[in-house]
Amino acid sequence: MTKGNGMFKGKILITGADGFIGSHLTETLVRQGYKVRAFVMYNSFNSWGWLDYCDPDVKGQFEIFAGDIRDPHGVKAAMKGCDIVLHLAALIAIPYSYHSPDTYVDTNIKGTLNILQAARELGVHRLIHTSTSEVYGTARFLPISEEHPLQGQSPYSATKIAADQLAYSFYTSFDLPVVIARPFNTYGPRQSARAIIPSIITQIASGQTKIKMGAILPTRDFNYIKDTVAGFIGTLNSNLGLGEVINFGSNFEISIGDTAHLIAEIMNVEIEIVNDDTRMRPKKSEVERLWANNSKAKQLFHWEPIYGGRDGFKKGLIETIEWFIQSDNLRSYKSNIYNL
Repeated sequence: MTKGNGMFKGKILITGADGFIGSHLTETLVRQGYKVRAFVMYNSFNSWGWLDYCDPDVKGQFEIFAGDIRDPHGVKAAMKGCDIVLHLAALIAIPYSYHSPDTYVDTNIKGTLNILQAARELGVHRLIHTSTSEVYGTARFLPISEEHPLQGQSPYSATKIAADQLAYSFYTSFDLPVVIARPFNTYGPRQSARAIIPSIITQIASGQTKIKMGAILPTRDFNYIKDTVAGFIGTLNSNLGLGEVINFGSNFEISIGDTAHLIAEIMNVEIEIVNDDTRMRPKKSEVERLWANNSKAKQLFHWEPIYGGRDGFKKGLIETIEWFIQSDNLRSYKSNIYNL
């Protein structure tokens, strides 16, 4: 892989570039001087998702390819001329996967297969496949290392396990240069309202003090968006990690309930948590604890979270809240309903 001044010089394809993590990754790479082709989901409105709202210094500085990850021909066309692929495109909402699992199989499994097949045929130099901490299920030991068993406790996590294994199989079977990046619960500006942190923030910002939530005892390892993006960039600029799974997490565990109270504290509001049965996962499907062992990422890519620990988490929440409470941003969110 050709490098210059410590930075990869070829063209990078980002699938899911119109989404939460993908848009932040696209912007950061462009600002750092990388050549980026952004694969966005085709729609009749010609919307590029969050990339429609990127800052002026980024706008017009990257290519757009509108297509569908489920279409192998479009995927291959998008990948031509690219040396590195960052594959983020996926359906990720867990509640939606309970009643529409077919779409998750088509997008997360078949879509990933399309990426792998095209990458193999075109001879890409490096493919970074995005996994999720949900594949671990409820922790059997803590903190969770990459050797933890995989447990598909929701249709979503089951399809991500399958996609991860497909990616690994292309490494072992065809020597495809695959790295499996496994971010824990990423949060920050632009995250969907279906996620817990935006749900809490937008309810409070809309003047509500009785905050509707599902289970509050489960714990999560929240990773701020800037740290997740830094993990991807460290991975693409290295020759290490082929055939490996790498956790990107803060190595800090906090309960959902404590997260709500910390957000309320930052926003200077007294809240009452109200249980909403519609937000509860089926009992056996709830992941009770997630807490990342991130030592492998440090060892391979010299990556370390800037927003780690309670203080780092609070700093990340402050930045996230500042974005959400801006009126132009807040009005894009429906805080009065349960977002799947």
